[in-house]
Amino acid sequence: MQEEDAADQEEQRRLRKQLSGAIRQAQIEQQKKELAKQLLDANAYERLTNIKAANYELYAQLLDLIISLAQSNRIQGKITEAQFVAILNKVTYKREPTIEFKHK
Repeated sequence: MQEEDAADQEEQRRLRKQLSGAIRQAQIEQQKKELAKQLLDANAYERLTNIKAANYELYAQLLDLIISLAQSNRIQGKITEAQFVAILNKVTYKREPTIEFKHK
């Protein structure tokens, strides 16, 4: 009986810890979203939310980059859609592979 109570208590502690971690993550995500609204103009923010729907990892990478740029004072004012597209292109740029033919 006591073993079952101890196991139940341990399970409850584990679940509480998971729940508090999830709540903390949601709060951090909400803060990042509010910062993005402050740092981006309406069109750029809309583009960011579209990216979030299509590719969450890219969204998170862009959001972290924009926040770090703001924290290091490398951007002044709100980021326009054109500036956001330029940032997006820099993040997603992949060099085209070249094929060389060597003739003997």
